[in-house]
Amino acid sequence: MTANLMTPLASLAGWRPRLLLFDLDGTLADTAPDLIGALQFIRAQLGLAPIDAARVRGHVSKGGRAVLRVGIPELSAAAAESHLDALLARYREYICIDTRLFDGIEVLLDRWRREGGSAGIVTNKSSTLTAALLAELGVRETFASVVCGDTLAERKPHPAPVLHACAIAGAAARDTLFIGDDRRDIEAGRAAGTRTASAEWGYLETGDPADWSADLRFASPDDFSAWLW
Repeated sequence: MTANLMTPLASLAGWRPRLLLFDLDGTLADTAPDLIGALQFIRAQLGLAPIDAARVRGHVSKGGRAVLRVGIPELSAAAAESHLDALLARYREYICIDTRLFDGIEVLLDRWRREGGSAGIVTNKSSTLTAALLAELGVRETFASVVCGDTLAERKPHPAPVLHACAIAGAAARDTLFIGDDRRDIEAGRAAGTRTASAEWGYLETGDPADWSADLRFASPDDFSAWLW
């Protein structure tokens, strides 16, 4: 274990997951650069100067509407959100220019698969955008299940998407670890009956992960790997 690995709960002693479920934005991949790039395009179309990306980055896990509300403070929330279709169209066109898997994720996934483990994704991102992004990253075949924001009527923090991902992958919730960088991920996993972990290399817009009651806390993908092996 590395020095940065957060201490797991005593109840996890000896427990090992069969299925790893990941949030997408801010957990598997750093998607902020391209979504913020689309935001800057919208701002330019409105005759506005570029906004400091650091003001927006932490909100990317919340989706396009949140990015617009924070990223166009010159407008009311409703007026900013009216540009959602244009934002997503621009983002879809340039969805993987600067987006990358976080350092250590690809190595972790490759080893997990080689050793017979299953992995899946539970995201509130639309299925169209998710499919395009995973294809561009070349990792679609890595995942036994991919559940998106429009797969079911419910979205995170509802437990249904997590349970659906478990069912597709053929794993029980009690044998699953769900990891994400947003409080909603932890809430969804706990409600579904999985173990949970906070990805503290992510965007972390929703406050202090110490308050989320996750079973595990990891500062980096390498720390996650150290716990797994």
